[in-house]
Amino acid sequence: MINGIVNVYKEKGYTSHDVVAKLRGILHQKKIGHTGTLDPEAEGVLPVCLGKGTRLCDMLTDEHKTYVAGLYLGITTDTQDMTGKVLEERSLEGITGNQVREVIRSFLGSQLQVPPMYSARKVNGKKLYELAREGKEVEREARPVTFFEIRILDMDLPRVQMEVCCSKGTYIRTLCHDIGQKLGCGGTMETLKRTRVGRFSIEESMTLDRIAKAGDCSFVHSVEEMFQQLKKVSVPERLDKALYNGNTFCYKANLENQEQVRVYSSKEEFIGIYRYEKEYGSFHIVKMFYPCPMIS
Repeated sequence: MINGIVNVYKEKGYTSHDVVAKLRGILHQKKIGHTGTLDPEAEGVLPVCLGKGTRLCDMLTDEHKTYVAGLYLGITTDTQDMTGKVLEERSLEGITGNQVREVIRSFLGSQLQVPPMYSARKVNGKKLYELAREGKEVEREARPVTFFEIRILDMDLPRVQMEVCCSKGTYIRTLCHDIGQKLGCGGTMETLKRTRVGRFSIEESMTLDRIAKAGDCSFVHSVEEMFQQLKKVSVPERLDKALYNGNTFCYKANLENQEQVRVYSSKEEFIGIYRYEKEYGSFHIVKMFYPCPMIS
C-alpha cells in the first residue's frame, strides 16, 4: 500500500469523486480520500491522500486556498455559475471600474457567507443540491469565512478576473454572486481554477494521465513532509514504548504552551503530531502516523 499525498491537477469535467475512483484503478489500492471537493467545471489543485495519509484529510481540508476566478457581471443564475439557469439579466449602465474595485475590496476580511443551494452541504441529512434538483429551496445558516486577499488580475466589463486567497469552506461562486448583488447588477462565476491548497501549488500538480504514466511513486509526498513547519522533538529510548502505544508522556522541552510539534522516537522514526502542555511538561497525541513508510 502507498502512504502519502498526491497533488492532483483535477481537469474540467471530473468530479472530485471521479478523481479518487480513477486513482484507485491507477494505483491499485482502495484506501484513498480527497481533501475537499472542486466543482466538475472547476480545475486545479486537489490534494488526494493515500493509505495512512488519509488521516491527514481533515487537516488538509482546513488549509488556506487560492483561486483564480472569472466573474461575469449582469447575470444571475440559480447555481451561481454559468452552468445554471439564468434567473435575471441586468444592464451595467452607470457601473464603473472603480465601483467594481471598491465593492470587491469590501469583501476582504471576515464575512458571513450563505452556502448556495447547489452545494454538497447537508440540511437535515440531505445534500442541498439534491433538494435544489427537486425544486426546493431551504433556509441555510450563514457561515463565517475569511478572504485574506482578493486581487483583480484583469477587468474588461462585464468580465473581471480575480485571484482570491481564502479560508476553508468558502464558495467562490457565492462570492461572485454577492459581489453582483452588492453592485446591483447581479453576477455569476464564469470560470474557476484552484491554484494552491496550503503547500500544494498548481505548478507542481500532476494530471491523472501523467500519474498513470509515471514509472514510480516519486510523485507521492510523505506524511512527514506535511509538517515541516513544526518543530521536531526526538525523545530518549526510555519513552519509545509510550510513543509506539500512542500514550501521553512527560518530557521537558523549550516549547510554548499548546504548541504542536513533530515527535520522533530514539531511532528517529516519525511517530506523529503532539501538543505540549507546558505546565506539566507533557505531550498529548494530536494525530498518530506510526508506522507510516511511503510503501507498506
